[in-house]
Amino acid sequence: MNTKISTSDAPKAIGPYSQAVCVGDLVFTSGQIALDPETGNMVGTDITEQSHQVCRNLKAIITAAGCTMDSVVKTTCFLSDISNFAAFNEVYAKYFTGKPARSCVAVRSLPKEALVEVEAIAVRRE
Repeated sequence: MNTKISTSDAPKAIGPYSQAVCVGDLVFTSGQIALDPETGNMVGTDITEQSHQVCRNLKAIITAAGCTMDSVVKTTCFLSDISNFAAFNEVYAKYFTGKPARSCVAVRSLPKEALVEVEAIAVRRE
């Protein structure tokens, strides 16, 4: 059985999807961009500011699913400009201290002209 996760501490979905879905012990988040949960507006104009907001959004969703950031086992990261890789890594490392498996790719563009988007898979451990 699938359980949908929703929290007001992260941005509402801007399309026909859930913030996260739990299947058994696995939590699959939707990709998060740097939206402010209260206003729905983009936060920050550079990769550092946006990366912090993305990670805060992911943390809120993962927490709502009953997990911690250390529960994350895999992330997929999308950068609109690969030259932001090092700056993104500096922020990412502060939130994902458990060093989950990761893919990071450059893409042509992201929703709302975001600079970064990250999705995660976490495991709920009793």
